[in-house]
Amino acid sequence: MASLSPILKQATPVVVDHALGSWIYGTDGKEYLDFTTGIGVTSTGHCHPHVVEAARAQVGSIIHAQYTTVMHRPLLQLTEKLGEVLPAGLDSVFYANSGSEAVEATIRLARMATGRPNIIAFHGGFHGRTVAAASLTTAGSKFRSGYSPLMGGVHFSPFPDAIRYGWTEAEAVAFALQELDLILQTVSHVDDTAALIIEPALGDGGYLPAPLAFLQGLRERADRHGILLILDEVQAGVGRTGKFWGHQWAGITPDIMTFAKGIASGFPISGIVAPTSIMSKAWPGSQGGTYGGNAVAAAAAVATLEVIERERLVENAARRGTQLTQRLQGMKAASTHIADVRGFGLMVGVEFTDVDNTPRPDLAAAIQQRAIDERLLLLTCGTRGNVLRIIPPLNVSADEIDLGLAALERTFAAVLPEFATAPVPA
Repeated sequence: MASLSPILKQATPVVVDHALGSWIYGTDGKEYLDFTTGIGVTSTGHCHPHVVEAARAQVGSIIHAQYTTVMHRPLLQLTEKLGEVLPAGLDSVFYANSGSEAVEATIRLARMATGRPNIIAFHGGFHGRTVAAASLTTAGSKFRSGYSPLMGGVHFSPFPDAIRYGWTEAEAVAFALQELDLILQTVSHVDDTAALIIEPALGDGGYLPAPLAFLQGLRERADRHGILLILDEVQAGVGRTGKFWGHQWAGITPDIMTFAKGIASGFPISGIVAPTSIMSKAWPGSQGGTYGGNAVAAAAAVATLEVIERERLVENAARRGTQLTQRLQGMKAASTHIADVRGFGLMVGVEFTDVDNTPRPDLAAAIQQRAIDERLLLLTCGTRGNVLRIIPPLNVSADEIDLGLAALERTFAAVLPEFATAPVPA
C-alpha cells in the first residue's frame, strides 16, 4: 500500500471537497476563509468561472503540444497578452513549469550572456529547491542542507532587514549596500560577477519588502559594473503587491525577470523574460523542456490575465492591502509580541518577537494553528520561522478582509495574553 512521503507535513488538517473564490469547503462540512491561496498561486480565487471555462475548452482541443515540436495558439496568445504588462524592453519570453525552473534558466542565461561565472544573492532569499535554485536560497537551512555540494560560484550579501538589526531602514540600506560593495571588492570581482538576484519582497524569508532605495542601489551598481540584475517575481509578481510587478514600486527595470505562481490561477506554468539582445545570447539547446508552456496552463494564464485586467484586481490588491495593514497596525499597538506589520498589497507579514527582539516562532505557529479553529487558513514563514504570512486572493472582497481580521483578532486574544486585555485601536 502506497502513502505520501512522511517528510511532507501539512500546515492544516483540512481535506478539500471543493473551493470557490476565497473559500475552501472541507470534507468535514466546514468552510474556511483561505488566506494562503496555495502559497500565492490562486490569484483570481479558487475556480474563477472564466479560468475554469478556458481550461475546460482547451482540454477538449489539445492538452499537450510540446512547444519546440509544434506551436499552439494559447502560448502565442499568452505571449501577446504578457507583452501588455511586461516591463519596457523585456520582450523575449522562455516558458517552463515552476519557479525553480525559471530561476535555473535565469542563472544559465546570465552566465552565458556575460561570460562570467558568479552570482550574488541576498540573505533570506528563496529561489527554489532544485540544486542551482537552492544554491541561491538562504530563507532557511532546510532548503539547502543535506545534499552538498551545491552549485559553485554563488556568494551572499546582506539583505537590509532593519527589524533584525535593530536599525532604521535607512541605516540598514546603507549597511547592505556597503557590504555588497565590499563583496565586489574582495570576494567576487565585478569582471567575474554575472548577476545579482533578489526578490522584490522576501517570500519564505519573511514577507519583508526590499526597501526601494536598496533596489535602486542595486540597479545603479549593476549598470555601473555591467552586471545583470535579476528580479525573482515568482511570488511578488502578477499584481500581488498592488503593482503588476513588485519591483515597479522602486521605479526600476530588471535585466531578467522570473514569473510563476499567480500567472495561471493554479495551473503550473512559469517563465523568464529579458530583452531579445540578452535572451539571444543563450546557447542553442540551452532552453527547452517537455512540459514547458503547456497548452492548458497557457490557456488558463491568458484567462487569468483577462480577469486581472477586466476586474481591476491590481487596484483591488492595493486597496484591500491598505485595509488589511491598517487594521493589523492597530492590533500591533495592542501587543508587545507583534514586532512588525509589513508588506505591499496583499503580501503581508506579521512578525512576532519578545520585547528584547528575540524571535518567537512558537507564537507564529500557535496563531497559525489556532486560526484554523476560527475557519481562517494562514501560513508562517521567515528565516527564523516567526512571521505569519497573509496571502488572500487578488479579488478578495472588503467584507472577506473584515471577516479574516475578526477571526485573527479572536485568535490573537486566545494566544497572546496581553492582547486579550488590551484595547485594539480601530
